[in-house]
Amino acid sequence: MKNQTIAVAGHLCIDITPGFPQTKVTENISQLLMPGKIINVKNANFSPGGAVANTGLALKKLGSSVILMGKIGQDAFGSVIQQTFEKYQAADHLIVAEEESTSYTIVIAPPGVDRIFLHHPGCNDTFCMDDLDFEAIGQARHFHFGYPSLMRSMYLDDAQELVRIFTRVKEMGLTVSLDMAAVEDDSEAGRQNWTQIVKNLLPLVDFFVPSIEELGYMIDRERYEDWTRQAGDKDIPSVLDVEKDVQPLAQTLLDWGAKCVLIKCGAAGIYLRTGAPEVMKKIAPEFTSWGNLEYFEKSFKPDRILSGTGAGDTSIAAFLKAALEGYPPKRCLQLAAATGASCITAYDTLSGLKTFPELIQRIDGGWEKNS
Repeated sequence: MKNQTIAVAGHLCIDITPGFPQTKVTENISQLLMPGKIINVKNANFSPGGAVANTGLALKKLGSSVILMGKIGQDAFGSVIQQTFEKYQAADHLIVAEEESTSYTIVIAPPGVDRIFLHHPGCNDTFCMDDLDFEAIGQARHFHFGYPSLMRSMYLDDAQELVRIFTRVKEMGLTVSLDMAAVEDDSEAGRQNWTQIVKNLLPLVDFFVPSIEELGYMIDRERYEDWTRQAGDKDIPSVLDVEKDVQPLAQTLLDWGAKCVLIKCGAAGIYLRTGAPEVMKKIAPEFTSWGNLEYFEKSFKPDRILSGTGAGDTSIAAFLKAALEGYPPKRCLQLAAATGASCITAYDTLSGLKTFPELIQRIDGGWEKNS
């Protein structure tokens, strides 16, 4: 059987997520988070987050062989990450930085609205090519990198450090995927030329898997600002139209040389667009049949909503696992959407996840979709 090991590198942190009561779904975040207001919450979930933890450990729980590479400090938060990864037998390639702090994120995730993040980048800002164990990466079939937009060394100089990483990985014969994260507008990251960064990276990426908000911000700021005005206090995907808003951005990526684009659209669903057969063949011969595809998969109705933390990351994990194992593209999208719906039924990223056989049984049994 072909090697199915997936190496995941990039952003790693601790997520601190207060539990909100489920008695009322909040639609207006400004009414909830008012100055001077006391909000009673439940116990906080305290778990590793970021792409390495969310996508990497989700792949592990879904049954994939993984090599996980993220950077932590020698502090209490780093110890929690180390212990969690050891529980999943995935701690061998963690990068421990002396005299640096572990990144953390406070996730404010009331039901019914998109999440708000209070983020400290910590040692993610110093993550660089020299931190990676390329001998270990060479044992994998696929290399996934997550959240360079939150990692200073990865986005400076039009992402030349990440270009060097991807160039070396491609020379080793691995396929590559890239996920992004939201950028704070009034920050050093927000002042980067993200359009140029995306253009620099796309020729080296086989599967580009951003969210629609990240994509709009990075390659079409005028369109993104219009979305923001339309959405008001709601999340952006709730006001978007696939044909008018999502398709044009996907086409732009294909025009810039993208092979396969997977765009996460929040509670609305997930969108797939691929290049021509000869383009998809460059990923691997078995992807030739994926040429010229376009699908939008509506999200499945979750059994309950506790936290959206990690839903997009776990969807990516399911999509990559399914695609690399030879599932048809439509089924890959279904499994991605179903995994996201399973993720949000728990406060942490992993507890709600189901196996592919469990998900397929429910999908084929008529799992209800969101309208």
